[in-house]
Amino acid sequence: MPNFCAAPNCTRKSTQSDLAFFRFPRDPTRCQKWVENCRRADLEDKTPDQLNKHYRLCAKHFETSMICRTSPYRTVLRDNAIPTIFDLTSHLNNPHSRHRKRIKELSEDEIRTLKQKKIDETSEQEPKHKEINNSNAQNPSAEEVGEEQDEDILPLTLEEKENKEYLKSLFEILILMGKQNIPLDGHETDEIPEGLFTPDNFQALLECRINSGEEVLRKRFETTAVNTLFCSKTQQKQMLEICESCIREETLREVRDSHFFSIITDDVVDIAGEEHLPVLVRFVDEAHNLREEFVGFLPYEADAEILAVKFHTTITEKWGLNMEYCRGQAYIVSSGFSSKMKVVASRLLEKYPQAIYTLCSSCALNMWLAKSVPVMGVSVALGTIEEVCSFFHRSPQLLLELENVISLLFQNNEERGKELKEICHSQWTGRHDAFEILVDLLQALVLCLDGINSDTNVRWNNCIAGRAFVLCSAVTDFDFIVTIVVLKNVLSFTRAFGKNLQGQTSDVFFAASSLTAVLHSLNEVMENIEVYHEFWFEEATNLATKLDIQMKLPGKFRRAQHSNLESQLTSESYYKETLSVPTVEHIIQELKDIFSEQHLKALKCLSLVPSVMGQLKFNTSEEHHADMYRSDLPNPDTLSAELHCWRIKWKHRGKDIELPSTIYEALHLPDIKFFPNVYALLKVLCILPVMKVENERYENGRKRLKAYLRNTLTDQRSSNLALLNINFDIKHDLDLMVDTYIKLYTSKSELPTDNSETIENT
Repeated sequence: MPNFCAAPNCTRKSTQSDLAFFRFPRDPTRCQKWVENCRRADLEDKTPDQLNKHYRLCAKHFETSMICRTSPYRTVLRDNAIPTIFDLTSHLNNPHSRHRKRIKELSEDEIRTLKQKKIDETSEQEPKHKEINNSNAQNPSAEEVGEEQDEDILPLTLEEKENKEYLKSLFEILILMGKQNIPLDGHETDEIPEGLFTPDNFQALLECRINSGEEVLRKRFETTAVNTLFCSKTQQKQMLEICESCIREETLREVRDSHFFSIITDDVVDIAGEEHLPVLVRFVDEAHNLREEFVGFLPYEADAEILAVKFHTTITEKWGLNMEYCRGQAYIVSSGFSSKMKVVASRLLEKYPQAIYTLCSSCALNMWLAKSVPVMGVSVALGTIEEVCSFFHRSPQLLLELENVISLLFQNNEERGKELKEICHSQWTGRHDAFEILVDLLQALVLCLDGINSDTNVRWNNCIAGRAFVLCSAVTDFDFIVTIVVLKNVLSFTRAFGKNLQGQTSDVFFAASSLTAVLHSLNEVMENIEVYHEFWFEEATNLATKLDIQMKLPGKFRRAQHSNLESQLTSESYYKETLSVPTVEHIIQELKDIFSEQHLKALKCLSLVPSVMGQLKFNTSEEHHADMYRSDLPNPDTLSAELHCWRIKWKHRGKDIELPSTIYEALHLPDIKFFPNVYALLKVLCILPVMKVENERYENGRKRLKAYLRNTLTDQRSSNLALLNINFDIKHDLDLMVDTYIKLYTSKSELPTDNSETIENT
């Protein structure tokens, strides 16, 4: 459906103009200024939400300085943009004209002022236009030609219409392939037998549509040279980039409408041989639902400072998000990348102090802490654990084999055995108690892997048996045993704290108060590390003995000992210095970094949730903690009175009314609109990455990302196609894609096949 300009005496609509159209802002103050300047009497009684949803103004009504062109196909307004260019008098010259837009009547003085202003502007601009026209005659540029188009759009020629229909067909095929996760290439070039041409998937789909009777494609095919590709790789890449940008823009438009958002990255992934960071955004949409959406991949840089700059540039300049509205950032990365992402977080915090660095709700605190430990042995152990879990999930037969071993080992404790068997069917490596589970399961894992590898009945193929041998060798290494035992014991101090952070809203609120006690316990461990490590090492030694594992130090250390005859370092002291001490020190520092003073203040604001208020006997002081978000409030001066009314509302509720227990429930209250400051605070708190997404259907971005990576071979992954596949349900505008392609890559007289690549005639 086309967008019509809401300005008086303006007849432009989006389908007949290359101009951008802008929604009325939701901010009541700005929206009122837009309506006042429009002089439309029929718009004055409409709410900002109604205006934002149903009315637009075209770019002709804004000063050039108010408009930002962040890319050739995206135009956005500055945050403080107000429309000032209107024609409020031309309808007066034709008294018989009928207008759907009822213009507010002007007084005679106002009419005279407007006419005089128009005359003055015309006289001032005449000499300027002459100079511009003279310079354009000598050096015309494409940008100037585009800016000074006549308002009357010339009708398209038959050739241009056919060209557009042809491009639309190509875009339809690309979008279909992206949504269905079909790679563009069906084979590797070196796999094609000599003298035989096998079309790739894209070419095959084109030919299929031609054979199905699509006349536009057939006509183009018949007029294309035999030795020319129907659609070149270059053209495919250009079109895919446009598809990706248009699909992403739909999500980012909702993010901008919401104002506040948070940035989250997942672990680094391999896309066609290059490392990329998946980026997701969190925001509250028009229906007050917290959503977490995937918006694209960011090429990973080895240098932390360069990565920080590119990260910021991509989000602000390429994607057009205003980081002034960013209220949270979280990075889920393995230990090799953790220190670099901390540099990114610190650089963003320097520029945007309210973009709080937090934990992500989709990752258990203990696993997040373990991944960030800068000890190589820990990284290796975590990788081994993931591989063991993936191995047994390869087939139901492998899981059944593991269950049988667990049943034999836990005959005297059937309840624990049943619990462990259920856990084995889940992705247990992401749990808060993953290391406790691993220690309990270790004997069963070793016996099962050993049995698969040495099975005389040949029930398993060579690939499975070989993999079982490698994994069995890894988990029976003494270094692995010591590492998981130390991690289990150190992280036992943070397990309950981390579990509460992923619990109900009230659990998160009270967890913020318990951080001091957690840090106190860890500091006590650090002060008495000799004693604690002695117990941990003894536990690891006993477990190794139980599994008949030889106690030996890593080869690197043994070689160093041989070269240093005076070394008196024992196995126990070696692991204390290289594992226990750095692990405890790192976890203490990470907890301090991730739970900064600002973060804790934000979590204290969760006392706004009525169920938390009730647990605190309605004796709360949100105003003090909410100071950090004062600039985000629509009416900060009335905050104190509004909070008082909010408390009274719930304190004196009816007996049959339950207190809302989550931010999600509070945001969906029918009368939340009467508490604008509370609503604004709840929205900001909701998007903090540490808060879990209450409604799982709005966490699709992360789940679909994992599914795409799981179901797509590394060399067939594409950042463009990935976005189309993950966001397959987002609407797309084919006309916009076609127009964008024509603007960027062709002139009106140029056909897309001009960009084709020639191949040998076969």
